[in-house]
Amino acid sequence: MNRLAEILSINTLQGDSDIPVLLAPMAGITDWAYRTPAEAQGCDAATTEMISAQGYIYAKRSLSNYQRLIARAPYEKPLSVQLFGHEPVYMGEAAHLLSNLQRYSCIDINMGCPARKVTSGGSGSALMRNEVLAGQVIASVVKGSLLPVSVKMRLGWDQDHINAVNLAKIAESEGAAFITVHGRTTAQQYSGHANWAAIAEVKQSVKIPVIANGDIADGASAVEALKTTKADGLAIGRASLGNPWVFRAVHSTIRGEVYTPPTGSERLKEAEKHARLLRAWLPEHRALLEMRKFYAWYIKGMRGAAECRTRINQASDFDEIQTVLSELQESNLEG
Repeated sequence: MNRLAEILSINTLQGDSDIPVLLAPMAGITDWAYRTPAEAQGCDAATTEMISAQGYIYAKRSLSNYQRLIARAPYEKPLSVQLFGHEPVYMGEAAHLLSNLQRYSCIDINMGCPARKVTSGGSGSALMRNEVLAGQVIASVVKGSLLPVSVKMRLGWDQDHINAVNLAKIAESEGAAFITVHGRTTAQQYSGHANWAAIAEVKQSVKIPVIANGDIADGASAVEALKTTKADGLAIGRASLGNPWVFRAVHSTIRGEVYTPPTGSERLKEAEKHARLLRAWLPEHRALLEMRKFYAWYIKGMRGAAECRTRINQASDFDEIQTVLSELQESNLEG
């Protein structure tokens, strides 16, 4: 069995050539309502949005924001919970508390977020600039956690400070079970191209599993990423926005099967399902505001999508949005 799949308790992989294809964490995106359609379309495991270690320790457990971040539907596949912070004591304590909830398969350490509001405080990918501190954080989380620990990182701070290999070795020595590498630097944010060759260097430098992340957008790119990196798994983030079928596309291509993309009608039906999940969980007005960005991703590329987005953003309730989507579907009927 694939070692990564074993660590994450994934038991649904099919075929000897199959590998885990995971949903990467995205702040403000990957809650359980988002993870549900991704997993229905072949995502093997996922990770929560990032959670502040210090914030979680001191926040009231009843706060809706934290309840939402840590929520897990009973039918979900293996789920990791991602922590961010730069103080080893807080990170270790939060890891212990979260692993005690008995709803996750892994504790993931965020050393990859490039957002200024995170890095300015020394967390996220800023931790890669201090390898000693990074090692202390990993060691503390491993000691505090009752679950396997993973580390998500970038290649380095910028092109002059590429240190993913060093950090991967530190993670391995401090007891991390596996690592995920986004093939860009912090300075790049999400611009340019992911450097899969650099991920391959990380893979060659450690014995623990390595997951490749960055620019994996379809079956063809997934196969090429695997060929280049020799990774033990793949993580997909932005390519899944409005496109949970990307996981099915990747698995189908890896298996040599034919992949048929969703029709416009299927995309709109999935958007409706997603909206129902949010409405059952959040107050109606908040669900409406949250769902706007998801609607935009689901309808991207459809005829009349631009006008539809404008009307959705101006809509005052879901009934109005349903009318807009029905009209969009009629204008995009196949044949």
